[in-house]
Formats: sequence, structure tokens, C-alpha cells
Amino acid sequence: MESRPPPNLKDPGELAAYRRELRGVASGVRWGGIGITLVGAVVAALRAWAWPAIPALIPMIVVAWGMLLMLTAIALRAAYHARRMRGG
Repeated sequence: MESRPPPNLKDPGELAAYRRELRGVASGVRWGGIGITLVGAVVAALRAWAWPAIPALIPMIVVAWGMLLMLTAIALRAAYHARRMRGG
């Protein structure tokens, strides 16, 4: 990986470019976590209204899995930011 200088966050143009760059870091993981969490919420709603035979643990596991993916994306983005600020 090529070493780049840290962005100048006092310059509005560089700040906007860096924000766009950060938005792309782990975006698939973040959106996947949001999607899986929403699926878990739908399963929980269906369990409450239509499928009471589904164990209560199933929607909880799905929502927890989605939240774990979102936390993973946050950690990846924070690590990327720290590396970029060091000039990596």
C-alpha cells in the first residue's frame, strides 16, 4: 500500500474529499449490518403477529448479528482514519 500524507482537515476542499473517502470505507459491511438488523426486526414482528411458533431467540440472534456487523464497520473505519492521520 502506498503511503499518503495525512489530509489537511483545515482546507474545506480536502475535508470534503476525505469525508467522501471515509464514507466508502467498509460501506458494504455497514449496509449489510443495517440490512440484517432490519431483517431481524421483520422476523420479530412476524413472530409477534403471524408465527408465534418461531423461538424468540431467532430474531434476537439475527438482530445481534446485524449489530455486530455495524460495530465491525465502525471499528474498521476508525482504524482506517487513525492510519490515514499517521500518514499511511
